[in-house]
Amino acid sequence: MNDQDRHGTVVVSSRCEFDLIVDVLEKHGATNNDAQLQATILVEGDLRGQHSHGLRRVPVLAKRLKNKVTASGVEPVVSYAGSARAHVDGRHGLGPVVAKHAIDTLLVTAKSAGIAMVSVANSGHVGMLAPYVERMADEGFIGLALTTSEALVAPWGGTRAMVGTNPIGIGIPTEGAPLVVDMSTAAVSAGKILDYAARGQDIPLGWAVDNYGNQTTSSVEASQGAIAPFGGPKGYALGLAIEILVGLTTASSLGREVHGTLDTDTFSTKGDLFIAIPSPESPSILNGLTTYLEQLRSEGTEHGSVLIPGDRARKLREERMKDGIPLDKQLWKQITDLATIGE
Repeated sequence: MNDQDRHGTVVVSSRCEFDLIVDVLEKHGATNNDAQLQATILVEGDLRGQHSHGLRRVPVLAKRLKNKVTASGVEPVVSYAGSARAHVDGRHGLGPVVAKHAIDTLLVTAKSAGIAMVSVANSGHVGMLAPYVERMADEGFIGLALTTSEALVAPWGGTRAMVGTNPIGIGIPTEGAPLVVDMSTAAVSAGKILDYAARGQDIPLGWAVDNYGNQTTSSVEASQGAIAPFGGPKGYALGLAIEILVGLTTASSLGREVHGTLDTDTFSTKGDLFIAIPSPESPSILNGLTTYLEQLRSEGTEHGSVLIPGDRARKLREERMKDGIPLDKQLWKQITDLATIGE
């Protein structure tokens, strides 16, 4: 660990953060293998600057394990509905553990059938979607990942949280690093608002409404209210479509009946959907894609460069692998205390 302390932050190596997370999760009931898979996804969140999906998730995960609403060491159950479609019952396992099992199944099925879809139910929060679609892209597939969450977003024109943040992930192979989209259909993730609230910081106007439906810059009021859909009615429409698509294909809950990723005492009722589509192997198509992406990057001006989705996260990840990850000092202490409490 690098003990450098800057403005309330502590800078740690990715290995140090990984080891601490594994320690905490093991002491709260996770197997070593499950703890490592979960820790890998959380560290990736912090490496890529998505702190709402990083170390900050550990206290809830630890308590869910302790309360036995999240299981560890369980084997997911796979069933098939045709040659290209499978369903995974996660048996309430940790999200990244079940997701790995699902994608293992997806890739084997896609290589056999040419295309595949795997639906997942009874599984915990999967974290960032980027690592999952990157894995599909590395295997030569266009990867899609869709997931639902608790009702945290107010429908366009409404005041109550009734729709999930419902992220979408897309990974597309290129001649170089894959194009990677990982975005929520809400204006911002719930974890980011909670992160701001924990730091005592205001949020930008337009992110959320208070519990009366009024726009607010208070992160505390926002955490008690609802998140706004990104892009107004368009984000609401996309988020709702993803909610229904995932809910129907996974036979999981919808709207305010979705639980289990933010609380510590209920089983998870959300769903995940992974799809693998063969990517063209033609050199001319790949060359054309590479040329197009480079044309986009070359459009930058003196005011800033044009980035392809995934570029910023990769660059930041490289820097943080070398220089360490800046983390909230109080959060770091909270997690190290959890390791002690778990003994």
